[in-house]
Amino acid sequence: MPKGEQRIGMANGIAAYGMWGLVPLYWPLLKPAGSVEILAHRMVWSLALVAGALLFVRRWAWAKELVRQPRRLALVVVAATVITVNWGVYIWAVNTGHVVEASLGYFINPLVTIAMGVLLLKERMRPVQWVAVGVGFLAVVVLTAGYGRLPWISLVLAFSFATYGLVKKKVNLGGVESLAAETAVQFLPALGYLLWLSSAGESTFTGEGPGHAALLASTGVVTAVPLVCFGAAAIRVPLSTLGLLQYLAPVFQFLLGVVYFGEDMPPERWAGFGLVWLALLLLTGDAWRTARRARSEISVPSAAIATGTVSAVRKAESVSSGVIPTGTGTGAEPGAALAEAAPAGVTPTPSGVVPEAEPTPPVAKP
Repeated sequence: MPKGEQRIGMANGIAAYGMWGLVPLYWPLLKPAGSVEILAHRMVWSLALVAGALLFVRRWAWAKELVRQPRRLALVVVAATVITVNWGVYIWAVNTGHVVEASLGYFINPLVTIAMGVLLLKERMRPVQWVAVGVGFLAVVVLTAGYGRLPWISLVLAFSFATYGLVKKKVNLGGVESLAAETAVQFLPALGYLLWLSSAGESTFTGEGPGHAALLASTGVVTAVPLVCFGAAAIRVPLSTLGLLQYLAPVFQFLLGVVYFGEDMPPERWAGFGLVWLALLLLTGDAWRTARRARSEISVPSAAIATGTVSAVRKAESVSSGVIPTGTGTGAEPGAALAEAAPAGVTPTPSGVVPEAEPTPPVAKP
């Protein structure tokens, strides 16, 4: 990949995760609309925007294939359901002063993803990954003591997005197509709710002026634009790099919660977050070591051909036959073998092996 293309990819990756990280500044602008009304507008306007884009580029062949495959269609319905929960809880959390706890959900998502890979996909974890997951569990215990309750917002966000990624892996649609399919499922219930709200005289779309209506309609742009930037990055930069960039979003969210929104961070919460960050450092370091080892071993076949030695050829054969660390699946298909990936739908996690041919990672869509 030419350096110019790599720079474009990095710029788009930073833009995508930066926008997801700064989105807590946007949701409060939509008040006095409630969280459910905002969520419904997000579904309706996202479909309008994405459907218009797909009509413009005439990319509808995938829809015909999807309709003819009931199992994939059912998985799209499941994906739409869990991402609805994710979006709804996130919007509610931001607009009720829980930005820091919401950011924690995206910090611990890679750990949840790995755990789900082991429990549901029977993947094998390396020792460092076991330690990281253990430290993450300890962090939840510490934070539970600090909050005086389970950090349920964080856990719902992390588990819903990890489930979303797991389902997206099975559906295997591109990012824009995936958003179109999911919002198509969400559209009728969302539109029905907005019409009911309007008939009851409780809709803010028509009652708070054109500026407020424009902001609600812009929820489609806020949803789609970062996804487009992510798609441009995913084809230009290595998956391992995307795995690191993903942490920009929760870092920005955390800083906004503490510095801009002024949320409390007593010592026990700092301790809990510190343990989460330690777990992520372990996970990231292990991912980089595994990725470097995999790349070096993949290069062995070329060396074997060049030298013609028997030992090199034998080693090359062992590599090509699968004797290469596979990790947990959280790098080759980030988020524990999750997505069509981050995009098709789970925040990419840098906790596994970078494959020779990198798929598009799952996207966290706060």
